[in-house]
Amino acid sequence: MLPRDTAWRRSPRVVTMTVCALAIGACIGRAEAAGCSFEIQGEGRVAGVIDARNFRLDDGREVKLAGIEVADRAKAAAALSALLLGRDVTLRGQDDTPDRYGRQPAYAFLDGQETSVQGELLRRGLALVSAEIADKDCAAALMAAEAEARTARSGTWAESSVIKNAESSDDILAGIGRFTVVEGRVLSVRQAGATTYLNFGRNWTRDFAATISRRIVPAFEAAELAPKSLENRRIRVRGWVEARRGPRIELLRVGQLEVLGGN
Repeated sequence: MLPRDTAWRRSPRVVTMTVCALAIGACIGRAEAAGCSFEIQGEGRVAGVIDARNFRLDDGREVKLAGIEVADRAKAAAALSALLLGRDVTLRGQDDTPDRYGRQPAYAFLDGQETSVQGELLRRGLALVSAEIADKDCAAALMAAEAEARTARSGTWAESSVIKNAESSDDILAGIGRFTVVEGRVLSVRQAGATTYLNFGRNWTRDFAATISRRIVPAFEAAELAPKSLENRRIRVRGWVEARRGPRIELLRVGQLEVLGGN
């Protein structure tokens, strides 16, 4: 679980296995370059690292790494400093409008590199893929980098408690206001008013549920993830934990939900 940084929270917004088996790092790097290669929004030299997710260019601009949530702030800040200080970077994104804190959200690429800084932090297990990525190709590429770290048990993935069990409501509730990844089997799908509930337990006042607003449902249906089709399937969801009777994560984008194998 990651502590909720209100400044971050408020800011706007498979290639074949046989080919990748012997060169998974290069394969993911190429996929990420294709998936997150947005238009260039600027360039510059990194003059300083502010914290685990933000840095400053030599012209004074502050940049926020988009698409990730930091899993280990101290280690991520140290890694970011080692990666970026004094190096030239290219900033890519769909919009270069600064957030309300004057930071430019962007995907940062070191000069001559195809893999983003975000991808490197994910691959080292020092970050998790954010719930706020609108571009599905970029989201899929970053998820592949995260999966590599999870398989290798790198960084934060060395701990078994990173992914929460959907049946452990108290454990999830302990993370109110934090970015959390939860995994389990959907026991039922119910609609109440304009909200669809993916219920992981039988007691709706206590057990964990993921919620989908009626206006978001068409996006899930277009991705062949109609809520009703998820009943009795094992899924993984990510987002900010809220307390609404039981613990809840609101699904605002398709990329927050993964259907797991072995269903």
